[in-house]
Amino acid sequence: MTVTDAIGRIAQIQATLVQLDSVGKTSTARTASTGSAAGASATSATDFASALSGALGATQGASTGAVTGADVVADAKKYLGVPYVFGGTSASGLDCSGLVQRVFKDLGIDVPRLVSGQSKVGTEVPSLAQAQPGDIIVTNGGEHIVIYAGDGKVIHAPSEGRNVSLVDNWMSDSDIVTIRRVVPQAAPAAASASALSALSGSASSGSAAQADMLRSLFASLTSGGSL
Repeated sequence: MTVTDAIGRIAQIQATLVQLDSVGKTSTARTASTGSAAGASATSATDFASALSGALGATQGASTGAVTGADVVADAKKYLGVPYVFGGTSASGLDCSGLVQRVFKDLGIDVPRLVSGQSKVGTEVPSLAQAQPGDIIVTNGGEHIVIYAGDGKVIHAPSEGRNVSLVDNWMSDSDIVTIRRVVPQAAPAAASASALSALSGSASSGSAAQADMLRSLFASLTSGGSL
């Protein structure tokens, strides 16, 4: 089932919940006295549907096996020890931007060949303190680029006569032109946990039966079932 199909099914569930809330309203007086509660139930159903839609989005992203920053670092480590070669883009020799392009290409992501282009990809990270593994950092006035490996270390192809290395970060924010985040940081398991949290938070404002139904639907989706 596609996300579009699932969202359509959510709308049907929402309508059913609202319809069930209306059953038993046999008099005008009762309808008037329960109008506020019915409106609240309708809102609750909408909230549930929104939460389930968000959960579907999270699990859909997780199921695609999206590349994360940890994947970028792991791939970059494969090239440790490769000699620096100006203009190099392969395991036989790499320059700084060649390393970045090679790593992302290995993971199915196209980035520009030169630092000037790579400095514009993804989204900007405001400061070094907020850098995450897999982010790319442009330094030396835009002439050099490195991959942040986490724990205060970077991976880069330094210069002629040296090899691709994992080294302690030597930069401060004043040395950095830009930090770019090309891939998300959340792992699939974290995305699923976030989706469950969204469901639980929304379900807490509704009935136990509604909460149980939504959790059952979510469980079915995450296990590969259908709605």
